[in-house]
Amino acid sequence: MTKYVYAFGNGSAEGDGERKDLLGGKGAGLAEMARLGLPVPAGFTITTEACTAYFQSGGQYPPSLKTEVEKALAEVEAIMDKKFGDAENPLLVSCRSGARRSMPGMMETVLNVGLTTATIHRKRCFRPWPGFG
Repeated sequence: MTKYVYAFGNGSAEGDGERKDLLGGKGAGLAEMARLGLPVPAGFTITTEACTAYFQSGGQYPPSLKTEVEKALAEVEAIMDKKFGDAENPLLVSCRSGARRSMPGMMETVLNVGLTTATIHRKRCFRPWPGFG
C-alpha cells in the first residue's frame, strides 16, 4: 500500500531533504530541519503521490488518505499537547502548497486553521510550541 502522509517533529521525521520528488520542496525542507533537531513545530506532509493519485482517479482521494491524515494529526496533537478544534487548548495549523519543483509566485498558504470564535479569546491559543520561548 502506498504511503501518502509523512510526519515530522519532536526531533524526527519520516522523510528527509533528499525526498523533494515525494514531499515537495517545503515538505522535504521541514523534514530535514526536524531530523537535524531544529525546533520545527510538529506537522505532516501529504505527498505529491497523493496529488497524482487524485487526478488519475478523476478527483477521488486515495482510500487510505483520510486515515493517514487522522493518524498524523493525532501525533501532532500529542507532540504539541494541544487538540485541533478544542476551545480550551486549540491546535492551530498552517497549510502550505508545495510542488516537486519550485514554482515561483505560488505562495498559497492558509494560516491558523482551527481558529474559531470559541478559540480566539483564549490566551493559551498563542502559547509558543515546545522548544521556543
